[in-house]
Amino acid sequence: MAKTFHLEILTPERVLFSGEVLSLKAPGVLGQFQLLAQHAPLVAQIDIGVLEVVFPNGLRRYFATSGGFVEVKANRAVVLAEAAEAAEEIDIPRAQAALQRAQQRLREPNWDRARAEAALKRAQNRLQVAARYGEAG
Repeated sequence: MAKTFHLEILTPERVLFSGEVLSLKAPGVLGQFQLLAQHAPLVAQIDIGVLEVVFPNGLRRYFATSGGFVEVKANRAVVLAEAAEAAEEIDIPRAQAALQRAQQRLREPNWDRARAEAALKRAQNRLQVAARYGEAG
């Protein structure tokens, strides 16, 4: 049997996931990386993107994240995400509304451009994750 490790995905609001997994792929700020069982201790910053979790039975689950950190030690990984949602739980109309708001703010001269661009990137990521990996994807 393949080796597993314990993974937790935490947001400020809740424990999004907790369980044994084979691997985790995460969008690091310096590029995507993968964690497997017995990984060396690590702290890494993650970016807006997709977390891919592979379970011992081979099934995969995907989460949209807006950034945060991953800590690995003692065969355990903890993702501390600013925000994260399972692909199948993403509220598509809400994400579309956020996308439209961000697009509108980018057209207005009085908005903080960097914040509007980050909001646009988060909304686009949520919609892409939902479309590609959600129940309808």
